[in-house]
Amino acid sequence: MIRKNQFLILLIFTVLIFLISIRFGAVQMSTEQVLSGITKWVTGDTNLTLYDRILIDIRLPRAILTLFVGASLAVGGVLMQGLFINPIIEPGLIGTSSGAAFGASLYFVLGASFSIHFGEWTLPIIACLGAVLSTFLVFILSETNRKGNSTTHLLLTGIAINSLFLSGIGFLSYLARDPQARSITFWSLGSLSGANWHAVILVGFSTLLCILFALRYAKQLNALMLGTTEAFHLGVNVKNLKIKIFLINVVLVSVATAFVGIIGFVGLIVPHFVRILKGSDHRTLLIGSAVLGGFLLSVADVLARLLLAPAELPIGIVTTVVGAPVFVYLLRKNQYNF
Repeated sequence: MIRKNQFLILLIFTVLIFLISIRFGAVQMSTEQVLSGITKWVTGDTNLTLYDRILIDIRLPRAILTLFVGASLAVGGVLMQGLFINPIIEPGLIGTSSGAAFGASLYFVLGASFSIHFGEWTLPIIACLGAVLSTFLVFILSETNRKGNSTTHLLLTGIAINSLFLSGIGFLSYLARDPQARSITFWSLGSLSGANWHAVILVGFSTLLCILFALRYAKQLNALMLGTTEAFHLGVNVKNLKIKIFLINVVLVSVATAFVGIIGFVGLIVPHFVRILKGSDHRTLLIGSAVLGGFLLSVADVLARLLLAPAELPIGIVTTVVGAPVFVYLLRKNQYNF
């Protein structure tokens, strides 16, 4: 497991960035106002000032949701990289992110004609259904292939389905009016501005539950790193493992993406940092990536809110601008052989 001192330092930094996240933003708050708001939130005091409401209804749910989303994307990256035995895989590569974006685009363009509405839940539900549909379409199509490396075929099928759904998004953007097109673009770039306590509860529940399930298969993923044949001889049912990891990743990524849009590079680079710190044991990777993913996404969220304050950058832009050069550096430093 991660050395206690490393894990403690990471937790301390995560708490610090959490406190920074709830204090700074378009509306400046003093430390006393933050502490007062937290105290009232914990004690259930209903005598709230404007600053208390900003803290409790906007800042706190956003900061907590950021931690859960970062953990979800990072753990999804660990699972997909372990499943494909490839360190350059990210969790949305098998169609999950593009499917969610297609569902969201469908809602923005045709939402008014839907006969069924779920209020504030309509967009997340449709995006989540799009993510699940695209991912299982990848899985079903890849399973029809009985020749060669099934994992490689799964990846290639995911790339094809990604392209298909991206073309669908392009078509819907072409049909959309200007406000709808802007909504599609903004959602596809990722944003945590719509965070609320309902989203925190649902994403938090799915994140914690999926991480617990993923930890059950950590040893089997370690065995899979030796190769599918070697893992089979060690008693791992590779096909069943693939299905289970697939399901966990679908729930993790689709639920998180449905509420915040597409956020790139978190699931790609976080597992690399944890490997550098403490090797490739998946028990370490899963726990360390969950904490580090939440920390790094919180940093990105603070930057997204403060760089152009009072305006706000889509968080996907921040993670891509920072993540791309960092990933190139990691590739050059570690000299991965594929």
